[in-house]
Amino acid sequence: MSKLCVVGTGYVGLVTGACFADLGNEVTCLDVDEERISKLNQCVMPIYEPGLEQLVSQNAKARRLHFTTDYAAALKDAEIIFIAVGTPSGVDGEADLQYVRQAAENIADLVDHAVIIVNKSTVPVGTGDWVADIIKKRRGGRPLEFSVVSNPEFLREGSAIQDFMYPDRVVLGSLDENAAAKVAELYSPLRTTVLITDLRTAEMIKYASNAFLATRISFINEIANMCEELGADVRMVARGMGMDKRIGSAFLDAGLGWGGSCFPKDVKALAHMAVLHGTHPQLLQAVMEINRNQRRRVVVRLRKALGGLNDRVIGVLGLSFKPNTDDIREAPALEVIHLLENEGAIVKAYDPQAMKNAAAVLPRVQLCKGPYEVADGADALILATEWNEFKQLDFEKIYSLMRTPILMDGRNQWDDVRLRAMGFTYFGIGRATNNHTNGNGYPPING
Repeated sequence: MSKLCVVGTGYVGLVTGACFADLGNEVTCLDVDEERISKLNQCVMPIYEPGLEQLVSQNAKARRLHFTTDYAAALKDAEIIFIAVGTPSGVDGEADLQYVRQAAENIADLVDHAVIIVNKSTVPVGTGDWVADIIKKRRGGRPLEFSVVSNPEFLREGSAIQDFMYPDRVVLGSLDENAAAKVAELYSPLRTTVLITDLRTAEMIKYASNAFLATRISFINEIANMCEELGADVRMVARGMGMDKRIGSAFLDAGLGWGGSCFPKDVKALAHMAVLHGTHPQLLQAVMEINRNQRRRVVVRLRKALGGLNDRVIGVLGLSFKPNTDDIREAPALEVIHLLENEGAIVKAYDPQAMKNAAAVLPRVQLCKGPYEVADGADALILATEWNEFKQLDFEKIYSLMRTPILMDGRNQWDDVRLRAMGFTYFGIGRATNNHTNGNGYPPING
């Protein structure tokens, strides 16, 4: 058993703390937000994450998991301190490290015993060295035995606990092999591959991984747009591609693009780092532009189908950036709604978990109690998030409720043949709506 401190109780910090406690460690989670800590001590979760409430509750009852706002108490006797604070995007895409700095300064001021400091937050390459420098300067000559380890997280919202407990790999970076080995011991119960490298390489692995996954999504979305024009079906294209062992099937679902707290922030930050150090991130810029264009295409298609969007009622199903989370940060639905409202549309929306978060940022949107209330009187219905609740709707009821039966399936979840037979005008992503064949089953050859 180790005594751990986790600074920050957001998605990463709270899941990390609860999971390490469940592995038998004594964990104190620290946050400066008094209301958040008060609620956590009452087992009220600040976020929606499947299984998290139960995990926190059982480990708090076992007195392995504690929550506090007291830096001194949290850091006292901690052998390993995880920094898991937010690193939001700045104006130019650069990562804002003010919360990392605050954590490092407090560690320097309050810790007087040997300690390992682990950067769990996603931070720019070189941050580990920067944290070490902050602590050394802050100490002002007072000796402190410490090491910095980079331990990037690879948790997916909606399956974060599963991802922590059954990881593909654990990445550790440090200039101190002994410190890296001690952190590796924490993960030994998980029986997974531990990759130990230097600080900067570990930091880059996180950014490169997320940027690559975002690139796969943007790539298949660009292919989807071509499929619409050429009469192909992107679902089968992706399936055929995924059968190739060199490619694989993951992250090849065409849709409204990527969002959330990680991909947008990390791709922007990586591009910013590239420019800052004299390289030209052409691919990353294209990946971001393709993603933005997916939201624009939805609005353009609806505008054409309805002959304009002013005073049209558009229903949106799903507001979180993905299913099984209440996180709406950079959610595709929010950008689509913004574009619709700019053209004078009246927007109704519903999400199984994100309504509270949405209410704070969508003042003009009519938030409904369910999908059928959204459909009532709507001129078009957009599926923006593929919650299970939306996969088997009563479409006969929806048809009777809508003013204009237009469906925009932004996640390719619905049966287009059945829905068109029912009388709906159906639009999917990368699913051709016209007959592009020449009668022999092949597309015509031009020129």
